Amino acid sequence: MYAKIKTIIIACMTILVTCAIIIFPEQVLRASIHGLHTWWEIVFPSLLPFFIVAELLTCFGIVQFFGVLFEPIMRPIFNVPGVGSFAWILGMVSGFPSGAKMTVILREKKAISQIEGERLLTFSNASSPLFIFGAIAVGFFHHVQLGIIIAISHYVSNIIVGMIMKYYKFNHKRNRDVKEQTADYHIIRKAFAEMHRTRIAETRPFGELIGDAVLSSIQTLLMIGGFIILFSVFTTILQLTNILFMIQILLLPITTVLSIQAEIIPTMITGLFEITIGAEAISTLTSIPLVWQLILISFVLGFNGFSIQAQVASLIAKTDLRFMPYFYGRIVHAIIASILTFFSYHFYFHDNLKTLQTTTINIPFTTSISHLMDIFSNIGPLITICSMFIGFLIMFIRHQNVQ
Repeated sequence: MYAKIKTIIIACMTILVTCAIIIFPEQVLRASIHGLHTWWEIVFPSLLPFFIVAELLTCFGIVQFFGVLFEPIMRPIFNVPGVGSFAWILGMVSGFPSGAKMTVILREKKAISQIEGERLLTFSNASSPLFIFGAIAVGFFHHVQLGIIIAISHYVSNIIVGMIMKYYKFNHKRNRDVKEQTADYHIIRKAFAEMHRTRIAETRPFGELIGDAVLSSIQTLLMIGGFIILFSVFTTILQLTNILFMIQILLLPITTVLSIQAEIIPTMITGLFEITIGAEAISTLTSIPLVWQLILISFVLGFNGFSIQAQVASLIAKTDLRFMPYFYGRIVHAIIASILTFFSYHFYFHDNLKTLQTTTINIPFTTSISHLMDIFSNIGPLITICSMFIGFLIMFIRHQNVQ
């Protein structure tokens, strides 16, 4: 019975979305183009190098090398193997969904167990500093120092989530392969031994390794681009069909009792679906205090948005990693980040609240961030097109060799 109801709901939603696309073709086209620009100007060129390098570093055993070195740190703090440090760092540096991609690679290589992968997935996905400082702080608020508050709250709460998820299925038998095979050596020798063992086990030629890394990365980014465009269209449909307005009316009694301004509801719902559009909408809510704008943005970033969550779900679909631990981690991350933002805002700007809202304080890396965003806008599409052409060329050559 439940399955039949689910089928009916999915069918009805699909029909409604299709009808909305037919009724509002111009607005849907604009939303698609907006999502496409975001993908090929920034997302594709910024994530492609990280994805390719992550594949190669894993194949050459370098990730395993650092995994052995960081085992004494990652195991007691997060209860995951040392190789998880690479997924964690990559996720913070390059942003969504790099951490999930690296976690999937580690699971496919059997460097981590299923439970360890699910723990790692909960805290290895974070927003990149480029997005926090460049898009949100500079682009939306025009105050790069606000990025410090958001970044501190976002990354500290991410660490706290990892420490909490350490106890997720705590008695689960961990992956002991590396330790058992190299137990008699000094830690540096253990690391080199594990790296050498991984490299020897890789039988593919160097050229094939690079080709596989490029094709796998492009395929993943094409999937990400599809989700970005899809959710850009979906959030536009929610606005055009007045669904957000109806939800606002339904929640009016609750918002009145809690003294919450009604216009916050549709903005937050938009942010829960797509981070960029939601963060931009929140930044325009000048009717609420700045601290509450930052709290809402921190909540949206911690939650990741359904768009990012769909990307993660797609990445882990071919593995045995389950989605729900990651989803629970997002809720905890969003709540903790919001609380930290409230306290860090008042601590950081205790004596400069009026100055912050009326002037722009120069910070040394403001120019660098703005310059980097300009570079992506100018040459990002060219990098995307050239990369896809190289991927097509590799596939064509391989097809010809098979024939």
